[in-house]
Amino acid sequence: MVEGSMTQGAGQEPVVRTATLRDFRVPPYAQTPVPPQAQGAPPSPVPHPGNAVVGDEQPEGYTPTERDLPVIRRGDTVQVQTVAEPRPVSDDGRGPLFVVGDVHGYLDELLAALGEQGLIDADGNWAAGNARLWFLGDFTDRGPDGIGVIDLVMRLSAEAAAAGGYCKALMGNHELLLIGAKRFADTPVNSGAGTATFQAAWLLNGGQKTDMERLQDVHLQWMSRLDAVVEEDGHLLLHSDTTAYLDYGSTIEDVNDTITAILTRNDADECWDLFRKLTKRFAFRDEGGSQAVRELLTTYGGQRVVHGHSPIPYLLGEVGTEEGEDSSGPVINGPHVYADGLAIAMDGGVTMAGKLLVVQLPLHD
Repeated sequence: MVEGSMTQGAGQEPVVRTATLRDFRVPPYAQTPVPPQAQGAPPSPVPHPGNAVVGDEQPEGYTPTERDLPVIRRGDTVQVQTVAEPRPVSDDGRGPLFVVGDVHGYLDELLAALGEQGLIDADGNWAAGNARLWFLGDFTDRGPDGIGVIDLVMRLSAEAAAAGGYCKALMGNHELLLIGAKRFADTPVNSGAGTATFQAAWLLNGGQKTDMERLQDVHLQWMSRLDAVVEEDGHLLLHSDTTAYLDYGSTIEDVNDTITAILTRNDADECWDLFRKLTKRFAFRDEGGSQAVRELLTTYGGQRVVHGHSPIPYLLGEVGTEEGEDSSGPVINGPHVYADGLAIAMDGGVTMAGKLLVVQLPLHD
């Protein structure tokens, strides 16, 4: 069982509400039976409910649940066609640029995707010379080995630098969530919709006990120092499809310095507000979406925004059917270019049987 938020009536002592399994509503994609394993094969990771919520109230800032996101059931197919241009070398001698979408603890899928692009060898070591690789955040939660993912990215960062390239990462909302769960645990914070805690939010959004057990100071220090926004070759890279970054500065340097300062001050309410804002999504999807992208590009530079956070099937508004239960699930062939061609979505939905995307930039439609 997990402890929920604290409630307090007039003249009463605080009461900690304990949630039971019956309090959790599990999205249908998390209820799909796991196929039988071949004899001797390693067990497949069990789908995690991830976006479950306690009771009927969803505190502001939680990652949206099935109540406000369409449900993708097995049997649906989403195909997004993109064509990568030949791997160029920039005028200043830098290697090709790659980006990675949300990993969410799926280490095996990440290793396979990096290997397919020739970025690592069969032993998982950096094999791409002076190539540049950016992760768009959300390394942990929902999947089986978030700490293993972080360890891999940290190691590849050192190996890439030694080879003349680099491997870097951005801050995602789940990094903020894990940092908060470790630092503040069940300390009450003002969520905007009542009292909440980082610990409860982390559990409700796919927090894995094994990740917390293996989390070390070196991981926390590494996550706390990640930038939130960068610009590379005309691509404005960030995790969340939101304009909330504008609240933290008018330049990329200002945004990154402000967010680092917030985490350094270690104030629970201030960190919660940051998490809440960077959990917002869909700013570029609907009417006015291209204008929202232009606002970011005008402020921070670049010709296109490249983001993770919101799974591509949700951005496309694809709603599943009851048919095709024998299918392997949604099929994502590449990133989704939208908002008048100004935005590129990179979350292929690996947590819902989609694809973990590792893509070379630039793309052309």
